[in-house]
Amino acid sequence: MKRVLSGIKPSGELNIGGYGGALHRFASMQEDYECYFFVPDLHAITVPQDPRRLFQRSKEIAAYYVAAGVDPAKATIFVQSHVAAHAELNWLLETQAHFGELARMTQFKDKSHGKDAVSSALFTYPVLMAADILLYRATHVPVGDDQKQHLELTRDLAERFNHRFAPVFALPEPIIPEIGSRIMGLDDPSKKMSKSNPNRNSCVLLQDDPDVVRRKLAKAVTDSEGVVRYDWERKPEVSNLIEIYAVFSGDDVAAIERRFEGVGYGQFKRELAEAVIAKLEPIQRRFRELVDSEELVGILKDGAAKAAETANDTLLKAKRALGLFTIG
Repeated sequence: MKRVLSGIKPSGELNIGGYGGALHRFASMQEDYECYFFVPDLHAITVPQDPRRLFQRSKEIAAYYVAAGVDPAKATIFVQSHVAAHAELNWLLETQAHFGELARMTQFKDKSHGKDAVSSALFTYPVLMAADILLYRATHVPVGDDQKQHLELTRDLAERFNHRFAPVFALPEPIIPEIGSRIMGLDDPSKKMSKSNPNRNSCVLLQDDPDVVRRKLAKAVTDSEGVVRYDWERKPEVSNLIEIYAVFSGDDVAAIERRFEGVGYGQFKRELAEAVIAKLEPIQRRFRELVDSEELVGILKDGAAKAAETANDTLLKAKRALGLFTIG
């Protein structure tokens, strides 16, 4: 069976961009793939984090997986730092990664720009991402446009290792969804939706109550044409809202354009808000039940044990291929 690995970093409060890019796809993926969904907390600490907030955010991401429809009986849900093989394979792969190829990673350039000091982990974290994927011999990885470069590095490292030593790793293929993979800000469709934006109306958080959702979407920028039409080149503001509607309603773009033909933006925004609210409310209820529960702890313990079985098997093969002295 085809195998997927994916995760959402616990470095901030989730917004509907995270839902569109990942969460809402997880439940459907578990029907077609063997799925590993993890909380990449080791990635989060490549930049400074408040320890208490990181602890809580990690629980929250795991709770959102289940609340959004991931079934622990069908998919493996775990926290990255609960499986030691991630850090160990990361080191083995760093011995095969080249300084030059890491220096070309555009995300490192973006995240380090203008800072007096950055951690070495921020520079090398694409190798940890490669270790995450290769440990589980994932055949497919959902990625947005901003992660394609990292997946290419993963494939390069896998091919390099397999050629130099032994065919240990699978070569993962990207899954790049056409709709919802990159939801943009409600105030500026040229920038990804982010809680760090000082404009509080720029993003809808997964915990926003219905009135807040309605207010934020009512204030979302559009254009002067008054036509609900999908065209990122000429109508990026409206196209962004159409993508959000598609994610939360399940309708395709053509159906949305037909539905709102001739009605203007006011009605479109009102119905968009109700579609978002209808999807968020049950997720919010289940999230509150789970986030501080023993049920979630049990899910993560079971998930870590299952993940470790696969990860440790791959790690052992990699060690032996490198010539390390293994026992057991």
